[in-house]
Amino acid sequence: MFGFINLDKPTAWTSHDCVARVRRLLKTKRVGHGGTLDPLATGVLPIAVGAATRLLQFLPTPKAYRATIRLGIKTTTDDLAGEVLQVRSAAAVTRERLIEALKMFRGTLQQVPPIYSAIQVDGQRLYKLARKGESVLPEPRTVEVYKIEVLDWQVLDSAHPEVTLQIACGPGTYIRSIARDLGEVLQTGGTLARLVRTQSCGFDLADSLSLETLEEQVTQGSLLLADPAAALKDVPHYALDGQFATRWCQGRSVEVDSDAMGEAWVRVHDASAHFLGMGLLSEGFLVPKVVLNATTV
Repeated sequence: MFGFINLDKPTAWTSHDCVARVRRLLKTKRVGHGGTLDPLATGVLPIAVGAATRLLQFLPTPKAYRATIRLGIKTTTDDLAGEVLQVRSAAAVTRERLIEALKMFRGTLQQVPPIYSAIQVDGQRLYKLARKGESVLPEPRTVEVYKIEVLDWQVLDSAHPEVTLQIACGPGTYIRSIARDLGEVLQTGGTLARLVRTQSCGFDLADSLSLETLEEQVTQGSLLLADPAAALKDVPHYALDGQFATRWCQGRSVEVDSDAMGEAWVRVHDASAHFLGMGLLSEGFLVPKVVLNATTV
């Protein structure tokens, strides 16, 4: 089997749980995922099957989320799964004040990841250190937020209103950190109440499969994996003819005509548009990096 599954991850499942389930369903060990989702989050979790696991690194990196933030509450994990550290009234926060505060969260940001995260410090995961009671503050990292807009403003509890945001961002952005930092800016505290990833690695939530649907399709023999070449449609492609395609598939560099400056990644196809893998254009040569020949696929 070779291709991708656009999985709608259910709540309370880890990304690893989903990979393990797909391995059992498809009876194959060669399964991986693109972009970890927290257990309480749902939405797009791209799953690679077979040799497609080697292509995860080339998928588009932008992501999009629908995030609901509860104001007036601060927790250890920056979401509702954690222990409550502080409760304050956020009744004075208006939609207008919120929209003004969100201007600080657009563009290039220095963001401190949550203490409960999978980032490694001295070879240990932060969440493991936090569970031991060890206080380790992660280093800030540079992230990109392309868009952050208000979708809904809910005041079911006047002291702790909730705002639902649409967020488009680059890789490595923690939405829990945005919830925490927005609460700091508003001087009320804030924590993530719900999170849905609507886009990831070029896949959309509207086209995703639930685990139940995936199981049904596997049982009925109707599962169609997403074409890796389609998932990589935004990567420039390069076609090789005859002996050059054969040479490249044997792991040998091919001299090519290219105007590319420096180095550039390309999708490599043969004359019949069959996807052969990923190559690097460099100094007039097409260097094979991920070769998918008939035996590999």
